[in-house]
Amino acid sequence: MKKISTLMTMIAIAVLSFSFVSCDEDAEIGYTLEGTWKGNMYVSSNYSGRTYDATYSEIDFTSGVWVDYYSNAPYDYIANHITWTVNNGTIYVHFVEEGTDIRIFDYSLSDYSFSGSIYSGNQTVDFQLAHTSSPNWNRYYYYGYDEWYDTWDSGYYAKGYNDAMSRSVKRDVELPKRIFRTK
Repeated sequence: MKKISTLMTMIAIAVLSFSFVSCDEDAEIGYTLEGTWKGNMYVSSNYSGRTYDATYSEIDFTSGVWVDYYSNAPYDYIANHITWTVNNGTIYVHFVEEGTDIRIFDYSLSDYSFSGSIYSGNQTVDFQLAHTSSPNWNRYYYYGYDEWYDTWDSGYYAKGYNDAMSRSVKRDVELPKRIFRTK
């Protein structure tokens, strides 16, 4: 009887230990999104009464920057800072400078590709992106001796980069307005 009681206690402890482990799907999606993604988001912009289609877009979820590149427009690119979050599997993106929001849902996400649907206003647009860089792909250094620079360091740190957008001066000119378009 004592062996059965001990065995039941061990089984109960094993079952309870699994209940303390939590796998947060939203956090896993966020970790996979970290890095830079490049592809066609089917973005256009309105400027001076004309509409221009972006050639491609780059989104860096790590630093929070979304850049749409244009080839036949009066500007080469439109860049915005973004904040984003994942809630119940839906990705919410806020464009800081524009003050607009989009939702990304019904998507497929892997370490290499990201495709799905964007909901902007009352419009749904499909997109497809490829993963071009990641913070885990040589962006972070480990503390210790760095043979390349012949120095010692005392912790993890990220490479610095120049973010000229945060120091730009606001001008009183018409700015292009981002719109999402169907294929």
